[in-house]
Amino acid sequence: MKTAKNSRQEMILKLIRTMDISTQEELTERVKAAGIKTTQATVSRDIKDLGIIKVTLPNNNTKYAVLDRTGDSAPGRLLAVFSNSVRTIENAMNIVVIKTLPGMAQAAASALDSMHLNDVIGTIAGDDTVFVASTGIEEAKALVITLNDLVIGASEC
Repeated sequence: MKTAKNSRQEMILKLIRTMDISTQEELTERVKAAGIKTTQATVSRDIKDLGIIKVTLPNNNTKYAVLDRTGDSAPGRLLAVFSNSVRTIENAMNIVVIKTLPGMAQAAASALDSMHLNDVIGTIAGDDTVFVASTGIEEAKALVITLNDLVIGASEC
């Protein structure tokens, strides 16, 4: 038998995967509309537990997206590896260039690959630099915003 928490979290994942939802208020209202009693504080905790992040779209709008779990790595650990190793993030045309601490580029690239973000074609890592191929120039600009937000958001936790 499913618990209320499991049912609520399954509904949150379903909503985020099928709709463009950009605020906790909107997500809370959609969960309630699906017949599940909840509060914004509970949804906020669920967002963190489920590895849900906010991504910037090429049109500069934002939406929630689900961080996929890879192996035993929980989303929080992926974010920690990435955010603790990154120094700067910039784009050059459709390539995003991530500068990391020495020796951390491969770990950052692996964490980024595990996130399965839209518009990322692939990564190449050296010692302290990661090149991220994006699908276009506007997508690369949006990816820089998303990645900087991930770094800032993870450091605030």
